[in-house]
Amino acid sequence: MPLKSRKSRAVFNLWLVELALICVAVTVAAWLRFYGDPETHLAFAKDAPLRTALVAFCTTGAMAAFGLYQVHARYRRVDLVLRLGISFIFGGVALLVMYYVVPRTYIGRGVLAMALTQAFLMLLLLRLWLQGVFDGDSFKRRVLVLGAGQTADLINRRLRRRSDRHSFRLVGFLPARGQPEVVDAGLLVRSDLDLVSLACEQGIHEIVVAVDERRGGMPTDQLLACAQRGIQVTDLPDFFEREAGMIKLNVVEPSVLIFGGGFDHSLPRQLSKRFFDLVAASALLLVAWPFMLLVVACVWLESGAPVLYRQVRVGESGKRFELVKFRSMRIDAEKDGVARWADANDDRTTRVGRFIRKTRLDELPQLFNVLRGDMSFVGPRPERPQFVDQFNREIRYYGIRHSVKPGLTGWAQLRYPYGASAADAEEKLKFDLFYVKNQGLVFDLMILLQTVEVVLFGRGAR
Repeated sequence: MPLKSRKSRAVFNLWLVELALICVAVTVAAWLRFYGDPETHLAFAKDAPLRTALVAFCTTGAMAAFGLYQVHARYRRVDLVLRLGISFIFGGVALLVMYYVVPRTYIGRGVLAMALTQAFLMLLLLRLWLQGVFDGDSFKRRVLVLGAGQTADLINRRLRRRSDRHSFRLVGFLPARGQPEVVDAGLLVRSDLDLVSLACEQGIHEIVVAVDERRGGMPTDQLLACAQRGIQVTDLPDFFEREAGMIKLNVVEPSVLIFGGGFDHSLPRQLSKRFFDLVAASALLLVAWPFMLLVVACVWLESGAPVLYRQVRVGESGKRFELVKFRSMRIDAEKDGVARWADANDDRTTRVGRFIRKTRLDELPQLFNVLRGDMSFVGPRPERPQFVDQFNREIRYYGIRHSVKPGLTGWAQLRYPYGASAADAEEKLKFDLFYVKNQGLVFDLMILLQTVEVVLFGRGAR
């Protein structure tokens, strides 16, 4: 049976098991809720199969929408918990809507709350157990890299940690005929067999094409034969995008960005993003306004007015806008008018400023930028015009990040620490481009929830 079919069947079997576990959770919840009240329990049991199935299908449907039944998906534990939690929240909301539309399906708040809690714990334990079982090399995709030059060696340099290779096992590098070999000799695969026979002999699931020179170095017919055998053939930029969550600037060509899909700017996407921004910003303001008043008082007591700091930044389509933050530096921090990055132990920062920067409280006034439409809640962080002009000259594709609104938080902020140089800006751009290309409501929700971890542990703040 081809690998893809086996994996699809395994995912289908997992879905059946999780359906059964959710049904068990509803049954147990009903028994606990109506314990000692047999008449009510009996009345509930009349429509129990329909009600139980509805809970199971709504919950697993939400899990499917959040990518938990993707064939090749493998998540870190924190990602798994977040995705599963979001799925149960949205599944619960969908059930409440269903109960309003079809009252006969209602199972009661107590039963629903207990059922979802039990089901969440059971499915989380199941997924964690499966991760432990399938984390061995025997359950990972076996990957062969076609090429052994500078381009192929990027995999060794950028995906060298065990955590970077959690979903695949690198079998080796097959040198391309007539091209230089840079990869360590111990990682090379030497064989007199053709590519198809070698892939079958080694049990290869995926071939990553990473040749330095495609003209004359691509065994196109053999790659096509491999694809016909069910072996996945992947270009190196796509491999990096999938495994590292970044777009590798020095290997991606304009044609890859042009024809590779993504970059969703459709009307439904624009409306859903604006709705998400308004809801998220309003909700956070409702929670954060007491803290904002406290920050105002602390800044004013330490160094007086002004409490707010306004700075021109570059937004969508290169338009400039005035970003608002709580002032965290001395009033004369840039008295010479020269734009500077903040250093790790910047002596321009006040005592209150160091705290609100660490806790990200200084960013809260930007919620008003979001409500005004200058910014989005999730997107690339906006830079100052002086730096943007410099980066546009020095960094390839830098202008693409301005095809969407800048964000209060973003994918690059989660994946890369605070940037304070042109080199850092180039590294962060790899993640910003990944976000711009793959943006969507689900992705925004995941970034928003993972930002909580960044704020709580102060990761990346300066």
